[in-house]
Amino acid sequence: MDECSSSRHPAGPGAESPRSSAHDLVTYPAHELDGTRVLVTGGAGFIGSHIAHALTPDADVTVYDSLASGDRSNVPAEAMFVEADVRDGDVLERAVEAADVVFHEAAMVSVARSVEEPLASHEVTAASTLAVLEAARRNDARVVLASSAALYGQPETTPIAEPASKRPTSPYGLDKLAADYYARLYHDLYGLETVALRYFNVYGPGQPPGEYAGVISVFAEQALADEPITVEGDGAQTRDFVHVSDVVRANLLAATTDAVGEAYNVATGDPISIRRLAERLRALSASESSIVHDDARPGDIRHSAGSIDRARERLDFEPTVSISDGLAQTIEWFRARYPRSENR
Repeated sequence: MDECSSSRHPAGPGAESPRSSAHDLVTYPAHELDGTRVLVTGGAGFIGSHIAHALTPDADVTVYDSLASGDRSNVPAEAMFVEADVRDGDVLERAVEAADVVFHEAAMVSVARSVEEPLASHEVTAASTLAVLEAARRNDARVVLASSAALYGQPETTPIAEPASKRPTSPYGLDKLAADYYARLYHDLYGLETVALRYFNVYGPGQPPGEYAGVISVFAEQALADEPITVEGDGAQTRDFVHVSDVVRANLLAATTDAVGEAYNVATGDPISIRRLAERLRALSASESSIVHDDARPGDIRHSAGSIDRARERLDFEPTVSISDGLAQTIEWFRARYPRSENR
């Protein structure tokens, strides 16, 4: 586990890193949390850092992150920073008890890694959620939980509504299901204000590349390097990609809604095939890449799309970023990471 520390994150001289500039590209929605004490676990990561930036400087924000997969350059200069693992119970408890609202984003970074490390996945994703809820119960803090569409598993029909059957196919999905249900249970048993947000495929500036990256990050890297864009299977499988700014919007709405004790899909309801996604990213990056096909992943979900009727009705949530605009913005951010691509 990482050594624990708490400090103001300095703005630092000079230009921001390409990773930090991701937050400059995104337009954040207005919020009603001025002066509120907010804790963002996983706040140096992709989604958590966007939530933290959306709230600063108006809210009193503390970012909690081990930096195992997050980056300290993502932490807003105005935020307090606690470098600690969510498995560090005493540190986590103190951080939660000093907050009015907790955005619990910390979790295992991917489905694939959870398969490799199921025990760690349980500790970081499910057990940490229980610890957050228990600490929040002591000071009556609201908890907005990052849940996941992975808890549904292979859907029987699409779009998937929240009451759909849940048959997770990975430790990650099972841990998210446990966390999701714990949030509901703590509301029902103890009256704690909780909201679980079931993210579908989140993308946008700041999404990390690497071994456990999402498909958009992988395709963008390949396209900008003029390498073959590798599609697993025939590419006809579909996914519901939701821009990170719309995910932030859902979180801010969840932080102030009266419709607590519920779970909500965060999606667009407008899926795209993986082959079409590859074609769009190739065109947007003016790439010379070919599109090639590899073997399909065993057990891969064929079609996934979320119904957002409940979120529309109870949270007043409406996604605002089209896939075309969101992909263009994401490619712009990736260009900053790859100077050799600036002439395109």
